[in-house]
Amino acid sequence: MSQHGLPTVAQRPTPVAGAPLYCDARDHGLQGDGLTNDQPALAALVDRLGDGYAADGRPRVIYCPPGIYSIRDAGTVWRSGVSLIGAGPAATRFTLSNAGNRADPTPLAFWTTVQHGADRDRHIADCTFADFEIDGSGVAMAEYSYLAKGLGLQYVVRGVFRNLYIHHTGATGLGCDFLQDSLIDGCVVVGCGRLDNGEEIGGAGIGVGIGGWGAVERLTIANCTTVANGTNGIFLELQKEHWTPPRGFRIIGCHSQANRFGISDWGADGLIVSACTLTGNLEAGFDVSANGTAGIAGRGGLLTDCVVDRNVADGVSMGNTPGPYTVRGNRISGNGAYGYHEHDLRRGYQGAAVDMVVDSNEIWDNGLDGIRVDRPMTDAIVVNNRIRNNGQRCAPAVTGGGDSVRYGPRAMSDRTAHWPADGHRGKVLRVGSRTAVVAGNTDTELFLAEIRPDACTAWNEDTPLPGSAYALPEPPPTRAGITINAAFEAATVRGNRVWDHRDEQSQTYGLWITEQGSCVACRVQDNDFAGNAAGPLRLDTPPIGGRWDGNEYDDD
Repeated sequence: MSQHGLPTVAQRPTPVAGAPLYCDARDHGLQGDGLTNDQPALAALVDRLGDGYAADGRPRVIYCPPGIYSIRDAGTVWRSGVSLIGAGPAATRFTLSNAGNRADPTPLAFWTTVQHGADRDRHIADCTFADFEIDGSGVAMAEYSYLAKGLGLQYVVRGVFRNLYIHHTGATGLGCDFLQDSLIDGCVVVGCGRLDNGEEIGGAGIGVGIGGWGAVERLTIANCTTVANGTNGIFLELQKEHWTPPRGFRIIGCHSQANRFGISDWGADGLIVSACTLTGNLEAGFDVSANGTAGIAGRGGLLTDCVVDRNVADGVSMGNTPGPYTVRGNRISGNGAYGYHEHDLRRGYQGAAVDMVVDSNEIWDNGLDGIRVDRPMTDAIVVNNRIRNNGQRCAPAVTGGGDSVRYGPRAMSDRTAHWPADGHRGKVLRVGSRTAVVAGNTDTELFLAEIRPDACTAWNEDTPLPGSAYALPEPPPTRAGITINAAFEAATVRGNRVWDHRDEQSQTYGLWITEQGSCVACRVQDNDFAGNAAGPLRLDTPPIGGRWDGNEYDDD
């Protein structure tokens, strides 16, 4: 209180000289004419404002009015308290290129552990990047560099990334790690990772390395769109094997399409993925695996209320997670292989997946089994799912060629064919040494998946010549609603409706326990397995113990 009894107001320090709180970039040397290299002026301004923030603790804003800002031959080392704001994507555009220095990957902004010593004590804070476009198509590298990003910041506190359009960077578009109390909102990321051959690190649309802050990192990724990126549309990746998988991540209301993987959990604990659309991705819509740098799969997460549809291989792919994980209330449909696939990638955790929950999903129209268990599971819960009309990959093997056959970069047609609709979905089409994967088909035409994201062709070699002989393989003879092909112990399978209601049925059994599978001490109760093509059950390995009662089967 003051001497007059009035509350005192904390005095904010006057900004230091030469470091105004708000800057129009045009007044500080940036031209935005598409010709001038604006990187040196941007770097000098960031340093000036960063020094000001360090002196008085007041964040600064750089406003870039409409224009094309050429950033050439060097990235800008970012500073705490400096925000970069544009007039909107397309209006304010940063074009990255490195023709004068091919050794430099030239991100727009970066602050990293390796290059700058970033860590918990040397983080950057209070930075917003909003309302502009980053075009990375001008960056070329003799060798792939994971630093060829649009934005590449590490150890960020209170970072905001909003309304950005980032496209065609060599590596990950928005590749920022260890984000604490941060938000990625409304970003559109397209065609990034174009220099990644699919086996390199990075190469995603939005890629976030995790674990640097310890057990909790608070980050929300919301309302983002990621299309045709080289590896993942969106992924979280634990960076070191000995780090604790952290909690605190949410991915909400995002759309991931035509990436290698849609959304991936490579090492988080308790990731929430909700209300997302994952469609047309080349390997899986949602992927939990040990594919990341640390070889640690996610665990404890929730996938809820999502549409996981028309991915070229699996809809939901679970690889080497120790569990638990909950997949609840999703539509998992039209995928080229399995709807939900529990499998072993031969990397990471090798024990049984424990406490997995598959609850109240709509699983239909997938190429192979609705649910497929190819690695041991213990105490799994598979309840209240509607699993119908799967096994679409039912068309018999076929060969052909001659005048009726034509090929395109992503299609093939045979005027004499009479194929069942989508009966070849997920098969490999072979034309001599050339191969392509079938994404779907009509009675006479095959639609082929691009060979990699953002590619113009589906073929591993040149497009075949008209009339070239082709071959499509046989489908697997058994395609069940639920297939147990590994040890399945103490599980609960209850209240599922598993059937095929079409005139031309392709889902052969409701439940299949293979010769390699086992069902020990399981509760299989109150399911309806009636109405499949070959029968309700196929038990190549008889179940042992447990309870089997209240199930509905065919009349015979």
